[in-house]
Amino acid sequence: MHRIANIYRLGIKEFWSLLRDPIMLVLIVYVFSIDVYTTATAMPETLNKAPIAIVDEDDSPLSTRIISAFYPPQFVRPKIITFPEMDSGMDAGHFTFALVIPANFQRDVLAGRTPDIQLNIDATRMSQAFAGNNYVQQIVMGEVNEFVKGYRASPVPPVELRLRARFNPSLEKSWFGSLMSIIDNVTMLSIILTGAALIREREHGTIEHLLVMPVTPTQIMLAKVWSMGVVVLLAVALSLTFIVRGLLQVPIEGSVALFLAGAALHLFATTSMGIFLATLARSMPQFGMLMILFLLPLQVLSGSVTPRESMPELVQNIMLLAPTTHFVELSQAILFRGAGIGVVWGQFLMLLVIGSVLFTISLARFRKTISQMA
Repeated sequence: MHRIANIYRLGIKEFWSLLRDPIMLVLIVYVFSIDVYTTATAMPETLNKAPIAIVDEDDSPLSTRIISAFYPPQFVRPKIITFPEMDSGMDAGHFTFALVIPANFQRDVLAGRTPDIQLNIDATRMSQAFAGNNYVQQIVMGEVNEFVKGYRASPVPPVELRLRARFNPSLEKSWFGSLMSIIDNVTMLSIILTGAALIREREHGTIEHLLVMPVTPTQIMLAKVWSMGVVVLLAVALSLTFIVRGLLQVPIEGSVALFLAGAALHLFATTSMGIFLATLARSMPQFGMLMILFLLPLQVLSGSVTPRESMPELVQNIMLLAPTTHFVELSQAILFRGAGIGVVWGQFLMLLVIGSVLFTISLARFRKTISQMA
């Protein structure tokens, strides 16, 4: 009981230290509120108000029909320009697409010939360029086909495909983006908070005070793990309630309590990792550089950005040793698909094993660092 009391009191000390650090408090609020909201809404996958210019050298009913087919919200109203103005306008970034309708275009189409129509794309605007290319082709070909037929009609296909989008019927990007932002921020913030707590004590000289107190390195480390883990869990719960469910109106299929239990196991691993990195770094700038080397592979290769199945098999096998891989799997299963413990128990077990190994390694390194300071 005396050891548990020491761990509890040291954890309370970490809370007070965090409250005196306004930068960390602002970071916690930002990553679980503004960052979650902007990640969900700032980059829509569909084309939205793309600037387009059209060079109409034909000036025919067909070219007029094509021009009128580009309208909001996918495109802004087309700007009619001359051919010499096209290159300078694209160089200045005034429009992403420039469509050139050649002279005698309608005459060649009605004569059964295959005239060329030129589409210039500013490929530096990747999101608009990739989606807009298909949009422009479909619009132009649709208008030309309808003009040749003389009526608007869609051919009846011999087979009708009925699409059923499970777990996200409207294909809303905000549903996926907001939850994945929380999942990624759990890893990032837990490493930052625990590592910064240890480095802050070293810089302020309070770590020497702890060395003369009747506490062990295990108690010191456990106090940092549970206190910073509680901070992150509380921030996650508030973000899910007020930002995801409240502001963004994103439905959560599974049990939030089960997800938080999985997040607690994940925090056991990542907070231990943060302490390990803090023992390697001598200052906060060094800690930040080390964290980038670890954090980017953990997040990019864990399946949160791209499916693991698209990665090389060697990378997939190596990333099974990372806690983020199993945390992303259980989080997606619980939050997106409403999975229960019967589905995600394997990921829970792996997080417990990986967390125990990381805690043991970090504790050994922490003891070595303290003995050198003593």
